[in-house]
Order: sequence, then structure tokens, then C-alpha cells
Amino acid sequence: TLSYEVKGNCASCQGRIEAAAIFSAGVMEASYHIDSETLLVKVHIPTFNESLLHKNLATVGHDTHLAKAKRKVYNELPECCKYRDGNPHKEAFHVPYVFPDAGIEKMKNGTHDHGESEVCGMIYEEDELGNLQPLIGATISWKGTAIGTSSDVEGHFKLEKHSDISDLVISYVSYQADTISMKDQSMISVVLSDAVNLDEVKVVHRRKTTEVSYINPIKLQNIGEKELLKAACCNVAESFETTPAVDVSFTDAVTGTRKIQMLGLEGPYIQILRENMPYIRGAASAYGLTYTPGTYLQGIQLNLGTGSVLNGFESFTGQINLELKKPESMEKVYLNFYANEGGRLEGNLNLQHKISEKWHAGTFLHGKYNNAERDRNGDDFLDMPLSRQFIGLNRWKYFGDDGIRMQFGFKLTSVVNIAGQLGYRDIIDDENSILWGANIETLRLEAWSKIGKVYEDNPFKSLAVQLSGSRHMQEGEYGLRRYDVDHNALYGNFIFQNIFNDSSHKYKTGASIQYDAFKEFLGATEFEREEIVPGVFFEYTYSFLDKFNAIIGMRADHHNNFGLFFTPRLHLRYAVNEKLVFRAAAGRAQRTASIIAENTGMLASNRRISINGGNFDDKPYGLDSELAWNFGLNMNTNVTVFGRELVYGIDYYYTHFVDQVVVDYDQNALGVSFYNLDGRSYSSSIQTQVDYELLSGLDIRLAYRFNDVKTKFIDGLLEKPLISRQRAFLNLAYEIEKSWNFDFTLNWQDTKRIPNTSKDPDRPTEFVLADRSPSFFIANAQVSKHFKNLEFYLGGENLFNFMQDDPIISSENPFGQYFDGSLVWGPVFGRNVYVGVRWKVE
Repeated sequence: TLSYEVKGNCASCQGRIEAAAIFSAGVMEASYHIDSETLLVKVHIPTFNESLLHKNLATVGHDTHLAKAKRKVYNELPECCKYRDGNPHKEAFHVPYVFPDAGIEKMKNGTHDHGESEVCGMIYEEDELGNLQPLIGATISWKGTAIGTSSDVEGHFKLEKHSDISDLVISYVSYQADTISMKDQSMISVVLSDAVNLDEVKVVHRRKTTEVSYINPIKLQNIGEKELLKAACCNVAESFETTPAVDVSFTDAVTGTRKIQMLGLEGPYIQILRENMPYIRGAASAYGLTYTPGTYLQGIQLNLGTGSVLNGFESFTGQINLELKKPESMEKVYLNFYANEGGRLEGNLNLQHKISEKWHAGTFLHGKYNNAERDRNGDDFLDMPLSRQFIGLNRWKYFGDDGIRMQFGFKLTSVVNIAGQLGYRDIIDDENSILWGANIETLRLEAWSKIGKVYEDNPFKSLAVQLSGSRHMQEGEYGLRRYDVDHNALYGNFIFQNIFNDSSHKYKTGASIQYDAFKEFLGATEFEREEIVPGVFFEYTYSFLDKFNAIIGMRADHHNNFGLFFTPRLHLRYAVNEKLVFRAAAGRAQRTASIIAENTGMLASNRRISINGGNFDDKPYGLDSELAWNFGLNMNTNVTVFGRELVYGIDYYYTHFVDQVVVDYDQNALGVSFYNLDGRSYSSSIQTQVDYELLSGLDIRLAYRFNDVKTKFIDGLLEKPLISRQRAFLNLAYEIEKSWNFDFTLNWQDTKRIPNTSKDPDRPTEFVLADRSPSFFIANAQVSKHFKNLEFYLGGENLFNFMQDDPIISSENPFGQYFDGSLVWGPVFGRNVYVGVRWKVE
């Protein structure tokens, strides 16, 4: 307990001095005695800053022996508080001395009634060394009411007095709540203590492999590493087999390229990020999902509907964020080997490098090889392409002083895929080849970095710079047609975040730039374009206790071809209680369609390609940009059924296109047309899902989805082709702790509309397809056996061996006009059994 002489005259001075003292670091209690001009403070020595105390007192107009108030501040004091003129003690100051314990009691008996209508104070917590630190975000409320506030970044709070209630409740998660009577005081300093201290804690709750946040205003589905291990998960395109919100299918029946769908719309309408930076887009749209092996991932965050304005203007139906393993926390060594009956072999190696306490690095290597020709359906075409693939990634992380954080990474992807007729690989360089084949070679270089600063005295305040660049070079031969693309991309994003007054009001703001340079050759036609899109954004988040959240975001970007892109977005969350949450979202999105790279499936045919737009020099391909509004509602709850938690969710999303590039396979059965939308186009999707632990260790996941997706084609408003209206899903996962894992997934897909192939009267009847596909089931299963650092797994895909009949039209005459492998509605590869082994050193 310390004593200081502080100049003051009256009760107003008393209140002002005590407030300035209590808001100084390390001051626990303060009492000012007017007669002796003495300030008594009880302090916590390790965190007490004496010079700051004197500075704070002088700032409010009161002199001490170490600091004098500025003349301007002093002159603004009320007349009753003027102490300098005529005060015989104005130059006399006492050196502070330590009071005996009795001094504490004297402070407690000091007068605090200064007639103010507010209570205020400081909330502290004690760290591992016994030092007191400000506790940010503690809840302070009048007992029995919802009237309250929260402590700010310095642990301060201020609250209006209640006319009838004098007891104040201070609480914080994992700390004991404290109730204090404010009947005879207006300022307090409180140290919250741990709620429970245990020597040992045994966790009996099993963390789910996929979780949905109940707190985040944006519904975010976190797919963890254990969920990814339920399947072979060789790459991202194969990582959604147990996720009912995402559909996985093939672009065509020749190249074996997988594509994904969400809310009834295909991959290009989904913004795919890598650690919250744009990743798979442009030239990488068709094959990019295969460029990230599953072993590189720590998890995947899935967001349906519109996303945050921080990540750009391109999110139509949702965002998929790929979270790579972190160098500071990943395993020291991770090995994975995989083989399947289709002849595919894969190997993965992850290595952790701890350079120092501040520097960490990680190396990720992947190789894939398939040289086995398989033709199960007897059409003389390979069921899956022959391939050679190498992917190497190296990333670094730096943890500096003063809140400086930095990371950067490099990635090389080299892929060769050979598809087509049996024997094509042996004559691939023969210009007089009579075999149809597809030879696609890709080289992709990437680099990225993040540099940021966290203000340690204010954890809500930070700034960051995100930078990334890529060079995508692809050469492709599809029968007699070539498609080559060279895509250079640069991206920069600056983000600053802080709070207004307290943590209930947060904001993020910044600026970004996206640069793309494309050079494409389709046959003898060259398409070249350059896009420069600078933009600014602002996002405000409001939180009311744990009940209500709102995120209001706006961004404005200027496209060098299309002009202003204005992107407003809104997210709302209301929690009825901790187990029932409602959310709503609405937002606008815009993008440039890379029509060839995003529709490479059409190249597995002899269809004529027609682009019906304006001047190619004015706009990419002469077509308008795509523009849509997305609206969504969802509800999540969990209830206890027979002593176990049942999680239920229902989602509804509606996407309305204002402008769209229509891909029309119906107008001409021998062609595909691209043109601007003239009429309606929409996607309406509703999905419901239940997760429940039937027995100890046995989880069940049930889901059902209905899609209504229609577009105005030249032939009228039609159901979008090759999209299932209904899907039902079942996943069973049984875990014997630290020993065995069993997983079974069953998918049912409803019928799909097949583009019209009957318009041409000269078309042979055997090449005319039905209007709709049949419905079908797909079943996958996997069993894993765990040892200490070793895991063996055995699995099977498409266990019922269901395949689309004759997926390639006119396969016997691949250079004829009717040859078409682009109308794929089901699996083109039958049952596939695989084995693998994982070895991990933590």
C-alpha cells in the first residue's frame, strides 16, 4: 500500500483522482483524502507502473511530485477544483512510503460517494507467474438482469448504476463468477480466480470429425483431419465423399477429371481458398482440385452461401478453405503409401523442420504414377488416364518479437495425363496416328506470403499483408484439337482490424488487387486477356452478449473491362440458447467466366464450339461478367436423446442470377454454345442433416437434399443438365479406441436431365440418349487398423460396381461427328479396391 500527495480541493477532485488511479496498471484499490491531499493506493507490485499513475493523474488535471498538469488542462477544471493559486502546499510533495497492513483498512473506509451515476473499474486475471493481467471480454451485469457490459482491451469497464439493484456480477468462461455489492462504492478492481483446479482431467467427450460452429455468425463447417482419413483422400477432389453438402462427379468419360458441385452449381461458382487466399481459379478450374494431396491438409472449412468481403467478390454459392498443416504443430515425419486395383500408386512424405524457437518449416512431397491400361466396359477407351504427377511444397513460419508474424511458401506441380484409346500412349508422337487420345501436360509454379503484426497490448488490433502469385502452363491435345493455356496471376490483400470502444464492435478494412493475364489457344483461335481489379472493403461486426451477431460487409472493385463491382454482404446470427442457433445471410457476387478452362469436358468430344458474344477486344470472349445474389437461412440445434447428443441442421439457399454465361448443350446435339443470359436463371437448394452417436463409438450421419436449378436456354427455361434434383446420404463410422476404424458411406442420387440429342433427324438412333438418367446408389467403405505409429487401411469405392452404360457416344468412330464423351451422369469406373499404410512420428 503506497501513499502519494496529489493536489485537489473538493469532492469532485476526489472522484476524478480515484478514477484516474484505479485505471492505472497494477492499481487494485484507490482512496483520496481531501483534507490531507493524500492518495492511498493498494498495488500489485509486478504489474504496477508508478510513472503511468502520475501521468494519468496529471492528464486529468492534478499535480503530483513527478508530473504536473498542463496549464490548459488545469484551467478547464471547475472553479471549486482550482488548487494552485493561494494553496500554501502547492509546491510541497511527499515521497511515497509503504503503509502497514492497516493502511488497507483505511483505504476501504475512504469516501467514495462522489455523486456520479456510473460504476467503473478494472477486471484482472492472474497468469502462471502470479502477475496480474487485464482480462478482456469479461461480462459485468447487474444481478438477475440482462443489463451489462464487457471489459475492454485494458480490462476497464463502465456501467450505468441501477436504481433498484446494487449487486454486480462479474463472470468469464472458466473463471469463478464474483458478486460484489456496489451500495457504498462506485469503483472496484477485481481479480477473477480459476473456477476449478484439478490435478487430472479425463476427457470423456469425443470430438466430432466434422463440426459446425454455434458461435460464428457465418455457418462454418470444419472438416477435420480425422474426417479426411475416412476415405483414401488422395487429393482434395476425393476429400468430400463423406460430406453431404458437396457432390463429386466427372467432367467427362475420357480424362477422368473430377468436379464438385454445391447448391446445385458447379465448381467455378465456389470460391476455393488456401488459408483464406484465392487458390483454384482461372486456368486451374478443371484440374486444380487434384493439385493438393489430402496428406497436406490439417482440415477444410466449408461455408455455404455468400462469404466474407475480405476474400474478394467471387463467392456465389460458398467457400471452401483448405487449411495446410502448420510447420510448428505438424508431425515430425509422415509417410503415406497408396495403391489401387486400377494400377494407381501414390506416395507422400511430410517433414517438419524446427530451425529455432522463432523459425519453423515444413516440407511436403507427393508422387503419383499410373501406367496400367484398364478397359472394363470394352469400349476400347481407358477407364482412367495414365498419369505421372509430382507436387512439392515448402513453407516457413516466423514468430517474431512485438507481435510480428510471417509465413511464406513455394509450390511446384508437374502433371502428365494421357487418356483415350488403348495403345494411344505408344504412338503419342505419331502425327499420322489413327487413335484418338488426350495428352495433357501441366506445369504450375506458386509462391505466397503473409506478413502481420498483432498488437500484444490489444489483441483485437492487427494488420496483415497477403501476397500470392502463380504461373500455370498447360498444353493439351484432345484428338485433333489442341487447347493450350498460359495463366499468370498476382494477388495482394491488406487487412487492418480493430474494435470500436469495446469488443462488441469490431471492424476490418483494407484494400486488395487481383491481376490475371491469360493466353489461350483453342485450335487455331487465340484468346488473350488481361484483368486488373483493384478494390477496397470494410466489414463491421456487432455482438450482443452471446445472443446476437451481425456482420455487415461492403467492397468496391474496379474491373478494367467491366467497370465497378459493388459487393454488399450481410450475415446475421441469433442464439435462442446455447443449443439452438438461427442464421441468415445475403450477398452479391461477380466474376469473369473462363469458359474454356472451366468446361474442358466438352473437349472430350467432337462438338463444335460456338461463342455468341460481342467484341472480343472489349470483354473476355465478348461476354458479360456473371452476377448473382445469394440468400440463405439455416438452423442448427443439438438435443439429448437417450443420453447422447443428436445434432440437427437444416439449410435453405437461393441463388438468383442477374447475368450469367449460359453453357448450352441442347441447342445443337453436335455443338456447345456460350452466350449471355436472356431471362431467368436460379438455383434453389434445401438440405437437412442429422448426426447422432447411436452407440459408444458408433456415429451415424443422415442427410437429404433437394435442388431446383433452372436456366433460360434458347429452347426455354429448362432444368440444368446433369444435376441431380435429389440426393440422400448415409454414413456410418465405428471407432474402437486406438485400435480399429470402420467407415461406410451410401449415396443415392436421383435422376438427372440429359441434354437433348434427338433434334438432328439424321442422327442414328443408337446415338440418341434418353431424356433422363436412371437414379443410382454408390457405396464406399474403409477399415483401418492402428498400431503405435503405424496405420494400415483397406477400402473399396463403388462397391456395387455401378457404371454408366456406354458413357462415350460413338466410341468406335472417335473422329466422327457423333463422338461425345462429355455427357456423363454417373460413374465411369467400376468397383475400385485400394490399400495403404500411414506412418507418423509426432
